[in-house]
Amino acid sequence: MRQIIRDRRTLALLVVVPVVVMSLVGLSFTEESQILDSVAPALLATFAMFFVFILTGVSFLRERMEGTLERLLATPVGRTDVILGYLLGFLLFAALQATIILLFTIGVLKIHYAGALWEVFVFLMALTIGSVNLGIFVSTYARNEFQVMQFIPLVLAPQIFLSGIFLPVEEMPGYLQGLAKVLPLTHAVEGLREIMLHGKGLGDVITELAVLVVFAVIMLILAATTVRRV
Repeated sequence: MRQIIRDRRTLALLVVVPVVVMSLVGLSFTEESQILDSVAPALLATFAMFFVFILTGVSFLRERMEGTLERLLATPVGRTDVILGYLLGFLLFAALQATIILLFTIGVLKIHYAGALWEVFVFLMALTIGSVNLGIFVSTYARNEFQVMQFIPLVLAPQIFLSGIFLPVEEMPGYLQGLAKVLPLTHAVEGLREIMLHGKGLGDVITELAVLVVFAVIMLILAATTVRRV
């Protein structure tokens, strides 16, 4: 976690990169504001998961490489407690990153949304917590930053293509529909669409929210089980 504060590259990833990417998206839809409004929930979920995953994965890897994790594991503190501590620490920065993405999308890109902004934020935080745990879990299998990046096509790309961003899930082949329905990003996109486009509340997307919570818990358990020294 100290690396996030000290490393300028990590801070750039935290703030600058998401803003630049979202700006390019906004410029791409300059004359198509209605289309941007319709795709904004999907982009919001995708960018939040993508950037939080990278931020957490790289930062946790550096904690391992510097020996911080090894020193913690040598103490009487249990692995689950260690992972929970990292989760809370990384979550502060991940929440900041998700907030920047959300506020930039709403304030700068000026998209129109129907639901309550706080409900959008709560739903987005559920996805963020799962993404933090996913980043911690995946980074336990990496020995350098390049290997963390190599997990993107394996872990994130299938979710992006199967979450309904490019093609509605209902129009996919049956076997892909079944796979899409177990992916967290699919439920994140669907839940944010219901809130932002149709004005639904958290109670109306409780199934999608529950899936994200279960995903976060599973990733936390897997991370605690597989975490190891370098």
